[in-house]
Amino acid sequence: MEFFEKTVETDVKYEGRILTVRVDTVELADGSISYREIVDHSGGVAVAAVDDDGCVYMVKQFRKPYDMVITELPAGKLNDGEDPLECGKRELKEETGLTAEEFISLGDFYPSPGYVREKLYLYLARGLRQGEAHLDEGEFLTVEKVHIDELVRAVVNNEIHDAKTVIGILKADKYLKENKN
Repeated sequence: MEFFEKTVETDVKYEGRILTVRVDTVELADGSISYREIVDHSGGVAVAAVDDDGCVYMVKQFRKPYDMVITELPAGKLNDGEDPLECGKRELKEETGLTAEEFISLGDFYPSPGYVREKLYLYLARGLRQGEAHLDEGEFLTVEKVHIDELVRAVVNNEIHDAKTVIGILKADKYLKENKN
């Protein structure tokens, strides 16, 4: 059996500043009709900025959907047509004040492909230089440095819940262990 769904109709329910919600009427492979609730998002980038001592720059910020402070990698939304690497550089500078000599792609992933159309890109930043942060309007966060070994332990012990951070930390750790130079 082939796996496909043909979109018959799209009904946009909400169009906001950062996302669009739509319901697609689809024809399934067997000819039956079904409905898919979909959230469209432009995607984003997260950066694991690791210093020469193996410490990663993390941000803590309040996240309203969970009504709590979440520890995350510096990250942000892609602007329309923006290159993911340039977005990563911009977000790292805005949130932490850091620039980096080297950015290494750690790949990309779909955070929740069952209903969200979004791709997140991950980068490892090395050769860090400290500058001044410039947060977006309405953005409040603190920055802390945590050794990557401690972050891996926190991921394994289910102390970090943000998916991009979990994936980014594990990929950065693997890359650093395989490329000790």
